[in-house]
Amino acid sequence: MSDRGVPIIGAKEKRVAFRGGGFAPRTRRWVGVFVFMVLIGVAEWGTRQGWISALTLPKPSAVLATLMEIYNSGLLFKHLVPSLTRLVVGAAIGASLGIGIGILIGLFSYIRAGMIPLVAAIFPIPKIALLPLFVIWFGIDEGSKYALIAFGTFTPTVVATYGAVDNVDRTLIRMGQSFSLTWFSIVRKIVLPGAMPGILSGLRISLAIAIILLVAAEMLGAEYGIGAYILEAGSLYDLERLFAGVIILSVLGVLVSALLGLAERRMLRWRT
Repeated sequence: MSDRGVPIIGAKEKRVAFRGGGFAPRTRRWVGVFVFMVLIGVAEWGTRQGWISALTLPKPSAVLATLMEIYNSGLLFKHLVPSLTRLVVGAAIGASLGIGIGILIGLFSYIRAGMIPLVAAIFPIPKIALLPLFVIWFGIDEGSKYALIAFGTFTPTVVATYGAVDNVDRTLIRMGQSFSLTWFSIVRKIVLPGAMPGILSGLRISLAIAIILLVAAEMLGAEYGIGAYILEAGSLYDLERLFAGVIILSVLGVLVSALLGLAERRMLRWRT
């Protein structure tokens, strides 16, 4: 194309690279695997050389052997299945209530005026400190464990949810009103999709707190569970078993994060 806008015959068109992706992150899974391998290699080498005491950090190879031992003996699933059941039930109750009440707080002024002071009052309370109270209320069996996990999951979820509803672009809501959409249509088509990224981000924090509270709950009156396994190993000062339990919890946290990431990719395709 010439300066006057006349096309030049035979000129080659220059392709312009697409730059509309914004700041979309790129997946680099091998980096995380590499970091873990380096840390494990340093720990193995340090314990074998003796400059890391075996009384403070066991050899990763010994921890791996312990994991294989409890897997082959069937003890892994005896502890893992009850923990997963408590985590799923408690987190499902707390997250569903938190999302529902958070949406109501974000949409209705009277509910906001009544609930936000209450949520602000209970949010800073250390949930582990309430475990003896839940034991008195619900007994030392599964009820108190479900209640602790649900309560600990509820408060951060409700805060993240009504914050996400508040952060929905008001221009989009006014646009929906200008097209004469009903209130329910605006909530379903604009508010909820716009708040979903914030809600899912809040769930990441809530489920991490749920795993922490799971361990605390299982350390009190539980025969089986990852928390009970860690407590028993710590009382015997068996570092291999103790670190094996910690690794199981870490893997559980990674799997929960991966499931949430999968949910985000499926539910937030409209952002790409």
